Parts: sequence; C-alpha cells; structure tokens
Amino acid sequence: MAHKRRLKLRAGWWGVLPSVLSMLVFVGYPLLQVIQFSTLDWGGTDDGTFVGIKNYLSLFTDADFGHSLLTTLVFALITLPLFMGLSILVAVEIDGTKLERLVKALMFMPGLVTVAASAISWYVLFSPDYGVLSELSQGSLSLPWGDQGWAALLLIALFTVWQNLGYGILVFSAGLKSIPHEVIEAARVDGAQESQIKRHIIIPLLRPSVVFLGVVGSLYALQSYTAVFLLTRGGPFGSTRVIGYYLYETAFERYRLGYAAAISVLVLIITFTFAAWQARRLKGSS
Repeated sequence: MAHKRRLKLRAGWWGVLPSVLSMLVFVGYPLLQVIQFSTLDWGGTDDGTFVGIKNYLSLFTDADFGHSLLTTLVFALITLPLFMGLSILVAVEIDGTKLERLVKALMFMPGLVTVAASAISWYVLFSPDYGVLSELSQGSLSLPWGDQGWAALLLIALFTVWQNLGYGILVFSAGLKSIPHEVIEAARVDGAQESQIKRHIIIPLLRPSVVFLGVVGSLYALQSYTAVFLLTRGGPFGSTRVIGYYLYETAFERYRLGYAAAISVLVLIITFTFAAWQARRLKGSS
C-alpha cells in the first residue's frame, strides 16, 4: 500500500511539473526581472545605475503617483457599484423569462468586441464637438468630457461598465440557477411578495457571486489602462490618469523604466493584498 501511495504521489508530481515550469518561466522569471529593474535608475537604452530602494522611497513623495492612486480609487467607487447593481438587477429581472438568452447574448456582445473598436464607436457617439448624440440633441445631451475632468472620468466609468456588464450578468445568472426553487416557492406560499423575495432571499443567497465579482471588478479597476489610453490619454488636466496610465507615461513617455518597474511592484503588492482579503471574504461566504 505504501509503495502504491508513493507511486501515485510521484505520478502526481510529474503531472504538475509542466505547469510549475511554465509558471517559473513565464511568471516567476519576468517578475524577478521587474524587481531587479526597480532597483535601477534606468532609461531602457543603457545598463542603468543601481539605486537600491530609492525608487520606492520616491513613490511616497511623488504627487503625481498619489493623484493617480486617488483617481483610481474614485474610478473604482464609481464603476463597481454601477457594475454590480446593473448586473444583479438585469440578471434577476430576466431570470426564467423567454427573453433571457437573447438579453444575455446582447449584453455580452460588447465584451466580444475589441476595446479599440468599442472606443472608436464611443468617440463617434459621445464626442462633445461632433458626436452623434451631440448633433441629434443640438448639444443639450453632450457630455463635456473634453474639458471637464468629472465628465471624462464618468465617460471612462460608463464605457468600462458597458464593456463588462454581460460578464457580470452571466455570473449572477449562474448564481440564480443554483438557488433552490423550493426556498422561493415556500416563501410565496407563506405570502411573501416578489419584492420581498428578491430583497430578503435571492440577494442574500447571491452573496458568493457578489464577493467574486467584487474581487474581479476591483482588480480590473486597479489595472485599468486601455480605455483611458484610447479615449482621454489621461486628460483633461490629468483627471483620468489612473495608475495604469501613469505607469505607461512613466515608462514610455518619460523613459524612466526603473521607476516604472517600482510602480509595477507596488501595484502588484496592493493588488495581491486586496485580492487576498477579498478571497477570504469569498471563502467565508461560500
């Protein structure tokens, strides 16, 4: 028995060895390289000068870095509640209806289109100068995101929610399918109204899905970059310069790759810490 157990254990190790090697090559080694670069004053065209933890210390006195973190936090506070609320609302309302599959397909379509193509369509629709919405309403419904910081950040948030809403609906829909129908039917027999069933039974039982999407949405908010790059380039006046875009600016516009590597490591630590905290909540809600 002991010999068979050892053979099974050895077979198990050989089975996971390719995955471990792949992680070391494609994740571990690049991560070590980034950590090494973060200790250099390096512009990308030379060998760089070793500065130790100076880049990390500079982050705590960098006003632009602090502002980008604050902008990312505000962006998350706008995006997450809107994303979660709309996802659960649509999923609950279409659950069990004849149009459920059609609505899911339509809502998921934006996620299948490339972000670049979606950004172009949004620019054509919502441009404050010559956008379709501005022309049709003669400027009364145009969002002044070209020169107003709050409007630009709101536009990016709405674009992000629109792009990912279908995924949120699918997650909540899967959670709804796992709720025992006996519980809901028992509540109806006891005279509970549909609004009470949704508020006191369905939504509490969807807590694992809520926590899961909270984790995913928070990570997306911390790593947001593409929509900002394509629509606003961090403007106007730095109002949409989230941490991902500030990282891009530092590395590829200011050519401070060592400092950008330090930003990457710090963002990785923040992301991992937040994800671990959320994962504990997810485990507790299961």
